[in-house]
Amino acid sequence: MLIIFLAGCQSGQSSNEPKKEDTPEQVKAYTVKDDTGKEVSFKKAPETVISLQPSNTEILFALGAGDKVIGATEYDNYPEQASKIERVSDSVTINTEKIIALKPDIVIAYTIGDENALKPIEDAGIPVFVIQSASSFEDVYGDIQQISEVMGVKEKGEELITNIRTHINDIENKLKNIEKPKRVYFEISPSPDIYSTGKNTFQQEILQTAGVENIFGNQEGWIKVSEETVIKLNPEIIATTVDYIEGPVAEIKARKGWETIEAIKKDRVYQLDSDIMSRPGPRIAEAVELVAKMAYPEYFK
Repeated sequence: MLIIFLAGCQSGQSSNEPKKEDTPEQVKAYTVKDDTGKEVSFKKAPETVISLQPSNTEILFALGAGDKVIGATEYDNYPEQASKIERVSDSVTINTEKIIALKPDIVIAYTIGDENALKPIEDAGIPVFVIQSASSFEDVYGDIQQISEVMGVKEKGEELITNIRTHINDIENKLKNIEKPKRVYFEISPSPDIYSTGKNTFQQEILQTAGVENIFGNQEGWIKVSEETVIKLNPEIIATTVDYIEGPVAEIKARKGWETIEAIKKDRVYQLDSDIMSRPGPRIAEAVELVAKMAYPEYFK
């Protein structure tokens, strides 16, 4: 939603003056700095956008600019309209020829991957705005602010950030009387190469904010774990975001030796939405709520 520029209606106003329905972007150029330190200038708000990361596509839709997105990745599936957008990337390989042919006003890219892939796009005269992949909630708020400024809807961005913060605060208030956090094992890759998450990751902040204790929270980054270690640490709850094998919850329950784990004995093994839990975008409050409801359903009746 573009901010309406309310020009004063004075008698004798020249026909060359901005009309009431004009927006600031239509009458004034502006510049926004991306995460590489580059300043990208706009004569007016972009009318066509290509997004090269699902989380940024979600941000664009949440800002009311989803109808301007003309190119996205194969993994852009939220909201539903995003699934119908022209595919220009698999999130690793960028189809530069297709992007250039679409002639977008702006390409919103990210810092992971082959940076040289963006050069032909810029050489074709198409502006590229680079967003560093978020690793914290504050990073997400920063991404929303930057993209809202690029799209000329700064106030909408501020409103979105406020709404997300409010939602998270509401969840934290519901959980404020918890005396002992539930101990959780969070699995992102199944057997035989089992991976979990530790500190200084986006998922760890979700778990912490939801009031649970990650059994691998004292380790750094993405961790390859052994089944023996999980059994020894004996989590009260097991959560998995694996969605590319059949029956991930059943697979966990059937692992040899895991029947002694408290989470298995009490049937507290859950599958959480992988997209919501992994995308640093406008649904981070939903991610916190997913974990909180899983661990403390009694607080959400």
